[in-house]
Formats: sequence, C-alpha cells, structure tokens
Amino acid sequence: MSFFDFFKLPDINQELLAFHNTKEGVLLDVRTPEEYKEGHIPGSKNVPLRSLYEGTPAAQLQTPVFVYCHSGARSRQAVILLKKMGYTNVKNIGGIASYTGKVEK
Repeated sequence: MSFFDFFKLPDINQELLAFHNTKEGVLLDVRTPEEYKEGHIPGSKNVPLRSLYEGTPAAQLQTPVFVYCHSGARSRQAVILLKKMGYTNVKNIGGIASYTGKVEK
C-alpha cells in the first residue's frame, strides 16, 4: 500500500456488489434522518453517526455491516467506532454522492 492509497476512497458501486453477495449483511447509512429522507440506497438502514456515539446498536456484533454516508468521511468514523464497540465485520463503502444506482425516497 502506498501513501496515496490512504486517501483513496472506496467505490460505493463496486462495494454494493459485495454487499448484495453477502448473506445477512446490513447496509448502514450513517447520515442524518433528514439526509436519509432526501434519498437513500434501497434496503439501507438509517442509524445516524450521532446515534452510534450514543450507543445505538447497528446490528448483531458478528453481522457483516457495510457503512456509507454522503462522502465517505462519516462512514470512516462510524467504522472506527463500530470496531471499538466490538463489531468484527464492518466496512466503509464510501459516499452516496458517487452512487450511480437508483435512490429511494
């Protein structure tokens, strides 16, 4: 891994393929409820980053969790927090701003 790989953001479209191929995975949107209502990826669960800091569970600790936000910054924070909370299979998949699929409202 090079120094610049640290700054490379995940490709949400590619990562969603992995989510859809993962049995019992959870797609977690950590944006605010208002942002979620404006449009979200179908099948996602909204648990705002703030709620995670307050201890709201996202899923079972062993469940594969795929986390996204608007740009990838909050989802990166959420993944770090979820790992500290004991989640063993979490992944930042980036931001919905790069999503090319259909958005649900």
